[in-house]
Amino acid sequence: MGFSVEEDLPWPGLAVGDLFHRPQATVLVTVKGVDKLPVKGFSYPIENAVPFSLDSVANAIHTLFSEETPVVLQLAPSEERVYMVGKANAVFEDLSVTLRQLRNRLFQDSSILTSLPLSSLSRNNEVDLLFLSELQVLHDIASLLSRHKHLARDHSPDLYSLELSGLEEIGKRYGEDSQQFKDASQILVDSLQKFADEMFNLYGGNAVVEVVAVKEFNSPLSRKTRSILQASQSTKENPYNLAYPYNYDYSVIFNIVLWMMIGLALAVIVISYNLWNMDPGYDSIIYRMTNQKIRMD
Repeated sequence: MGFSVEEDLPWPGLAVGDLFHRPQATVLVTVKGVDKLPVKGFSYPIENAVPFSLDSVANAIHTLFSEETPVVLQLAPSEERVYMVGKANAVFEDLSVTLRQLRNRLFQDSSILTSLPLSSLSRNNEVDLLFLSELQVLHDIASLLSRHKHLARDHSPDLYSLELSGLEEIGKRYGEDSQQFKDASQILVDSLQKFADEMFNLYGGNAVVEVVAVKEFNSPLSRKTRSILQASQSTKENPYNLAYPYNYDYSVIFNIVLWMMIGLALAVIVISYNLWNMDPGYDSIIYRMTNQKIRMD
């Protein structure tokens, strides 16, 4: 739009980038239970957050790049919900996705419990284990991808969507002012930063890592069911029958159509007037050639 990102736009949600060097992978991590996380990078607040789904994006990527089979991974450990398409089926088939698998994974020798400072968190609490298991998933994804680095070097786009709700459960269990919640928030920030750096390096800086921190989602209006009677009563909210607001292109389109119609109407009038008052013997070349041929004969 001609703006300078650094000077004219104070909104921190934009950054300077190369139009012809687009990211090869998108990593979206949704964290429930907090409004803000002190993660490095560009950040901006989200107002009136509603639940969203990347299923259409995943299906579009899988359809457009079916021959190249890109990596598409959507995972929500707390709900035991996983969706893998393409090469993700072969690469992440050993990834722990159920709660029982995650619990068993935490007590293995190569888990994050061996190097992660738990502070006030406990290994014997189910809520704490759910939070730690989500961090274990982040570590395993980066670890499995590092073993298959060729997937990050191909030309097909990759999509990762992770939903973490362990911090929200800790806030419900201990309270948001508790030491457990503060320690868990700090551990989550450090783990997300480490995960973002690893994914960014695996793709050679050609990836975008996004973190969406949402306290709670607001249900969209389209999901509310209404009866026919309620729908008919809601139409009376506009007693003056006002028209819907027009966009900025309305005046441009209106002027183009208006002056084009006026120009065409004037052209038809002028052409019709000249044809009506035309002398066939002098103004038309057809009649002029006919008269000369008759005289020669």
